[in-house]
Amino acid sequence: MTIWLNGSLHDTDSARVSVLDHGLTVGDGVFETLKAVRGRPFALTRHLARLTASARALGLPEPDLDEIRRACTAVLGANPMPRGRLRITYTGGLAPLGSERGAARPTLVVAVAETPPPAATAAVVTVPWTRNEHGALAGIKSTSYGENVVALARAKAHGATEALLANTAGALCEGTASNVFVVLDGELHTPPLASGCLAGITRALVLEWAGAKETELPYDVLERAEEVFLTSTLRDVQAVRAVDGRELPGAPGPVTAKAARIFDEQSTADLDP
Repeated sequence: MTIWLNGSLHDTDSARVSVLDHGLTVGDGVFETLKAVRGRPFALTRHLARLTASARALGLPEPDLDEIRRACTAVLGANPMPRGRLRITYTGGLAPLGSERGAARPTLVVAVAETPPPAATAAVVTVPWTRNEHGALAGIKSTSYGENVVALARAKAHGATEALLANTAGALCEGTASNVFVVLDGELHTPPLASGCLAGITRALVLEWAGAKETELPYDVLERAEEVFLTSTLRDVQAVRAVDGRELPGAPGPVTAKAARIFDEQSTADLDP
């Protein structure tokens, strides 16, 4: 694997970030994950806008988007593959061992790894932990990802591939690395950003292209939803076949299948919508 690190390409063995990097010490960093199709990133402009917004919210210096575009092009060119997971990581750089930042410039890493197409359906579980919709990191794609690691491990231990979380108000929020949509009386709904969920790129495109509604939903809506699906950069639109063991017969249902078809058609026609 060839990786971009702070201005140039390196092989895996020579790409080294200091153990004193603030992203490692206290999770002081942001990141983006993009789908790359035959060497071209999907929705790069939207991802860079979100990276900038996350960096700004965390108080990091503005990322150099021209450099990041060059880095993405260089990494994809050096690692040809049919379908890749492209990761942009931007941290606070070298810093003291505490929470305070140092004076060093930020660290920028861009890497890609081959990834298979998503499974047609997923099983999900609910978990006892909540998203804090009022927290300093609400809606930020931060490298402080420990909560997601714990929740996803719970899902895997129960034979599922994703965990869904409520927020502190008891409303449906999101998955560990996905947004969630539900069908009620034939209509498509997803939690609003005020719930504390990440402003997912695929989520935004499904809202735009498939006409879903942003609705505050109680957590137990998952017990009665006719259809449920997940969205994310690498899942696209993925039907949920079971929630906490409750089977959703015929997944993907008709609303999910339509949303998936629209997303596939639109995203194929325009790689940077």
